[in-house]
Amino acid sequence: MSIKVAEVERTFGSFTALKHVNLTVEDGEFMAILGPSGCGKTTLLRLLAGFDAPSSGTIEMDGRVVGSPKQIVPPEKRNIGMVFQSFALWPHMNVRRHIEFPLMHHQFVSKALKKNMRQRADEVLKMIKLQDLAERMPEELSGGQRQRVALGRAIAPQPKLLLMDEPLSSLDAELRVAMRGELQEIHRLTGTSIIYVTHDQSEALAMADRIVVMNHGSVEQIGTPRAIYNHPQTSFVARFVGKANLVKGKWQGSFFSPQEAPDVHWEDHGVSEILKQESVYSLRPEQIEINQGDSGIPGEVANVQYQGKDIRYTVKTATARWQVDTDLTHNFHLGESVRLSIKSNL
Repeated sequence: MSIKVAEVERTFGSFTALKHVNLTVEDGEFMAILGPSGCGKTTLLRLLAGFDAPSSGTIEMDGRVVGSPKQIVPPEKRNIGMVFQSFALWPHMNVRRHIEFPLMHHQFVSKALKKNMRQRADEVLKMIKLQDLAERMPEELSGGQRQRVALGRAIAPQPKLLLMDEPLSSLDAELRVAMRGELQEIHRLTGTSIIYVTHDQSEALAMADRIVVMNHGSVEQIGTPRAIYNHPQTSFVARFVGKANLVKGKWQGSFFSPQEAPDVHWEDHGVSEILKQESVYSLRPEQIEINQGDSGIPGEVANVQYQGKDIRYTVKTATARWQVDTDLTHNFHLGESVRLSIKSNL
């Protein structure tokens, strides 16, 4: 299903939850809506689901207007599936009955699919890897298994659009990582368009074809995970995705001089015009070189975090605190004097 959101706003009294939101979703695309709590991402998902109508603007699905201030097509007439944060499983139904229920009642299920309901349920059970637990009740399942049931129930009727509202947030860290792979595999198998709401940047970067970064009801940037990470357009995106260091200084053409080292000149490696206008240079923690040489910005190690495959240093300079990631061959200690510079292989 293709989707077009044009100039959508949603207000609640004097509060504006969404401001001039514009985006498109291609048929079969996995799009993540990423942002902090209160940024408007769940409000946008509710509009896409048909639970609410925009105060202004339009929402189109496959070229048909389904949401505007004057009309709203209800959820049951949009051929969508939805996976909730809370799983929302029925305690009196076993796994198989959860999968079969939408096949019996979803408005867009084809006659062929209804006729071969058991076969389709078997296909979905295999897809979500619960074929051996089909008779289990929800209370007999682990958190990850319950999440798979919720996902299977949503995809069973073959919806054209799958909406997911922070579906992994209640799982532990190891399960979340495992479920990312499961979701990607299911997306490949079904080809369904997916809109995935999350506040977890690692989830969005790992799974999505494109990411919509939102803040205070507005879209800050839309792009591929690589583009969002490597070329943030605004200071919010730079800080929120990957925790970049925003170095203050002065731009002169295509070169930048840090405020703390005016004689140093860094080349432009794709810094956005918005960041240039703010007189800053965005540097990821892994793009910074830390050493004890004579050149670079002087600082002192204020914190050390061993992270297994690398080490995160917090370095305090005269005017800022820098986050720096290095491999395990580097070994600096609290209070040690160091120098910071940009890596030459960006």
